Amino acid sequence: MKLSRENSLPLVTIAAKAGMGEKAARKYLRSGLLPSQMTKPRDWRTREDPFADVWTEVEVLIKEAPRLEALTVFQDLQRRYPGKFQDGQLRTLQRHMRVWRGLSGPDCEVFFPQVHQPGIQGQSDFTSMNGLEITIGGLRFPHLLYHFVLTYSNWEYIQICFSESFESLSRGIQDALWSLSRVPAGHHRTDNLSAATFKGEERREFNEAYMALMRHYGMTPTKNQPGKSNENGDVEQSHYRLKERVDQALLLRGSRDFTCRGEYEEFLRKIIGDKNLGRGKRLEEELAVMKPLPAYRLNDYREFKVPVNPWSTIHIAKNTYSAPSRLIRYEVTVRLHAERVEIYFAGQQVAEMERLRGQRKARINYRHVIGSLVRKPGAFENYRYREEMFPSTVFRQAYDQLVNDDSRHASRRYLKILEWAATNSESAMEGSLRQLLGGGEELEFDRLVEMSECPVEKPLDIHIPLPDMQAYDALLEEVAV
Repeated sequence: MKLSRENSLPLVTIAAKAGMGEKAARKYLRSGLLPSQMTKPRDWRTREDPFADVWTEVEVLIKEAPRLEALTVFQDLQRRYPGKFQDGQLRTLQRHMRVWRGLSGPDCEVFFPQVHQPGIQGQSDFTSMNGLEITIGGLRFPHLLYHFVLTYSNWEYIQICFSESFESLSRGIQDALWSLSRVPAGHHRTDNLSAATFKGEERREFNEAYMALMRHYGMTPTKNQPGKSNENGDVEQSHYRLKERVDQALLLRGSRDFTCRGEYEEFLRKIIGDKNLGRGKRLEEELAVMKPLPAYRLNDYREFKVPVNPWSTIHIAKNTYSAPSRLIRYEVTVRLHAERVEIYFAGQQVAEMERLRGQRKARINYRHVIGSLVRKPGAFENYRYREEMFPSTVFRQAYDQLVNDDSRHASRRYLKILEWAATNSESAMEGSLRQLLGGGEELEFDRLVEMSECPVEKPLDIHIPLPDMQAYDALLEEVAV
C-alpha cells in the first residue's frame, strides 16, 4: 500500500490503515518509495562458500560431462577430500551447479511443437501393462497393448498382445483402420520397432513385410531417430494418459482381477470408448480428408514352409512346436499369427497351438508323440520335453505317485493313462485321477478307465403340443364383429 498524506489524515491513522507502526510510516513517507522499492538485492554471502576452493575442479568435471548430477560430484569430492564436506552441504552444491548451468552451461535440446493437419498422420507403438498388476482368475496376466493414435483428433485404438511381433503390429494397424473405415492420407509413424525394421542394422531400415503393409494401405512409413521417442510424441503421451486412466478405473472398480480375458477386454474398450467420445468433432474433420480402405485386408500372419524333423517337431521364430508324428520328414506349411501357430499339410489344417512368448522355448502336444512313447517307454524318463507330457498338475501328481509306488514301471503305467486320455477324453481321465489321488488310492489303470467311461445319455424326449387352432378362429371372429 502506498502511503500518502494528501487527505490530511493524522500519521497514526495512516500507519494503522497500512498495517505498520508510526515510525515505519514516517520513514516511507519521507522517502516517497514503496517498501518493496527500498529493498536492495543482496550481492554478498552471509556465510563462507564451502566449495570455493574446489569449484574450479567441479567446473572442469561438469564441462566435460554435462549430464553429471550434483550428488555424483558431491560423493566424488567427499572421497577425494575426506572430512571436508558434510552431507548437509549437498544442497549448496546443487544450487551452485544449477546457477552455473543456467549462466554458462551447454544449450539444451529444444523440442518444437508441431501443428497437426487433419487426416494426415497416424502413429503406432506398443506399451507394457505389467506395472498395473492385472490378474485373470487370480493369475498374473503379463501383456502389452498395441496403441494407434490419429495425431489431429487423438482418436485412439488399442488391442491386447503379447509381443512386439510383426503379426501383432499388422493385426493392430489393420483392425484400427477397418474400425475407422478410412486410411490416413499421409504418413504412418512408429519408433524403431523390431517388427517394422531389419534387426541388427545401425540405421534400422524398414523391412519388406512392413513396407508391403504400408503400400497396400497407401501410407508413407516414417520413424523416429533412435532414442528420440518424443518424435512419436502423440502416441507416447497417450500411453501415459491411457495407463493413468486405466489405473484410476481399477481403483474405482476395487479390484485388478478379472474372471476372463474377455471381461478385461470389455473393460478396456469402455475406457477407450469414453475417451473417444469427446473427439467426435475433430474426428469428423479427419475422416473427411482420409482415404477409403482398399478392397481387402492383408493376411495378418506370416507363412513358412518347413520340414517336420525326426523328433516330430518344427522350428519357427526361434521356438519349437510339435507336429503329428505321421508328418515326420514331410514339408508342412506353418501360419504364424500374433497369438497362435497353425500347421497345414496338403491344404488341410492338422494342428493349432498357442504361440510361445520369447525365444528358445518349446510347446509339445502330447497327442502328437504319445503313440511312439508308448512303444518306447524307456525314452520317457530323460525325454527333453518330458514336462510337456503333463497336461495339468493332476497328471503330474499322478506320475509322481506312480514313481513312489513303483519307479521301475512308472513310465509305462503313466503313458498308458496318457494314451487313453489322448484317444478318449483328457478331462474324464483327469477327473478320475483327481478322485483317486484325493482318496489316497492306488492308480490302477482298469479302474481309472472304468471311472472315466461315461455312459451316453439318452436324448431328451421333448414334446411340444400343437396349438389349438379353434382358439385362434374364435379370436378372429371377435375382431370381425
